[in-house]
Amino acid sequence: MLPWPSPYILMIDRGGCTFTQKVRNAQRVGAAGVIIADSTCLCSAGDSCHSDPGKDCEVREPIMADDGSGNDISIPSFLMFKQDADLVKAEMMANHAVRIEMSWSLPSPDDRVEYELWTTPTDMISKDFLNTFKEAAVALGSRAYFTPQMYIYDGLRSGCQGLYGIFECYNLCTNNGRYCATDPDNDLDHGISGADVVQESLRRMCIWQHYGEDDGVGAEWWDYVQEHMFRCHTEEFFSNKKCIKDAMDHAKVDSEKIEQCMSDSGGLEDDVQNNILEVQLLAKDKSGVVILPAMYVNRVSIRGSLEFPVVFKAICSGYMSGTEPTVCETCANCPDPKECITNGFCGSKKMQDSVSTTTMIYSMFGLAVFFCLVTVIQQRRHQRQMEAQVKGIIAEYMPLDENQNHSTAVSEEDGEFT
Repeated sequence: MLPWPSPYILMIDRGGCTFTQKVRNAQRVGAAGVIIADSTCLCSAGDSCHSDPGKDCEVREPIMADDGSGNDISIPSFLMFKQDADLVKAEMMANHAVRIEMSWSLPSPDDRVEYELWTTPTDMISKDFLNTFKEAAVALGSRAYFTPQMYIYDGLRSGCQGLYGIFECYNLCTNNGRYCATDPDNDLDHGISGADVVQESLRRMCIWQHYGEDDGVGAEWWDYVQEHMFRCHTEEFFSNKKCIKDAMDHAKVDSEKIEQCMSDSGGLEDDVQNNILEVQLLAKDKSGVVILPAMYVNRVSIRGSLEFPVVFKAICSGYMSGTEPTVCETCANCPDPKECITNGFCGSKKMQDSVSTTTMIYSMFGLAVFFCLVTVIQQRRHQRQMEAQVKGIIAEYMPLDENQNHSTAVSEEDGEFT
C-alpha cells in the first residue's frame, strides 16, 4: 500500500544507495517526485539545525548528482537541507493527513535572468547548443546575462607538480602543473593534450572579457566558438595558431588583444598563478559542478538535455511575473522556439495568419490578372471579328465597283453614256 494515493511526493533520507538509485526506486513505485532529506547539518546553519550524536556538520553544501545511469528517470527530485527537512518530517509525524503542495519552478528575483554554462572546448555534448544559441542570447539582449565557464582542474591539489607529478600528469597541465584538463582522446602521446584544452579555455575566457563581460551577450564570443568548432576542431588544427587566427578574424575578434590578455593574466608557461584561471577554479569549487556540461539559470542547475528549447524555456521561466521580455512571450511556448526567434513569430500562428491574409491577397491578385487577361483576349477577338466583317463587306462591293467601271469604259468608246 502506498502512503497516500499516487501520484505523490516521496521523502527519503540521505544515505545508503546513490541518489540516482533512490529516485529510480521511487519512480518505480509510482512517485511523482522525490525529496532527498539531508541527514547532516550544514555548519553555516548554526543553532537552527541539530545533528545526530557523533556527526560533525558539513562545511560545504552537499551535491546531488546523477551517477551517469539516470537516463531512464523522468520524475523531478531535489535535495533538502536537514534544518528544513526536519520541519517537514515533524509536521508529517504530527499530522499524517497533512498534504504538502509543491511546485517546481525557478527563482524569479527580478526582471533580468542570469545563466551560465560550464563546459570545456572539447565537450561534444554542448557542441550543438553552442552552435545554435547565439540568436537567443542576442534576442534576449540586456534582459539576460550569460557567463561562460571553463572547467579546469587544480593541478596543485591533484599533485601535478614536482618530478613525480610531472611524470604522472605529463602534458595535461600548464604553468608547471598548476592548471590541468583531461586528455579528450585518452592518448597522451598523440592528438589534443590537456594543456591544449587549458590554453583554449583561457583564450575563450579572454574573448569573453573583451567582448561579452559588459553586455552579457557576447555575440563575438559565440561567433568565435562556432568558428573554432567549424575550422579547428580536429587533432591537427585544434591549437594551430594560423587556424585560431583565422577563426578570430571571421568572428571579428582582435587576436592581438586576446593574446595580450592571455599574457597579462599570467600566461601558461612559468610556475606562476594565472589570474583568470584562478578565478575559474574558485568558481568551480563554489558551484559544485561535477558533471559536464552543466547549465545554471538564476543559480539553479537545469536538469535534462542541453538543448535549445530546454534552456530557452528555463531562462524565460526565470523572470519575475509580468516582466518577461517580448521574445519570451512570443516564442517560449512555440513548438520550435529557435525558428520563432529567427522569424520573429511563432510558426503555427503565422501559418494560420498566412492562410487567411497572405493567401487571400495572392488569390485576389491572381484573379485580377486572370480577368485582365480574359478582357484583353476578348477585346482582341472582337477586334479581329470586326476586321473580318469589314473586309467581307469590302470584298462584296469590290466586284460591283469593277463591273461599273468596265461598263462606263465601253460606253465611252461607243460615244454613249448610260
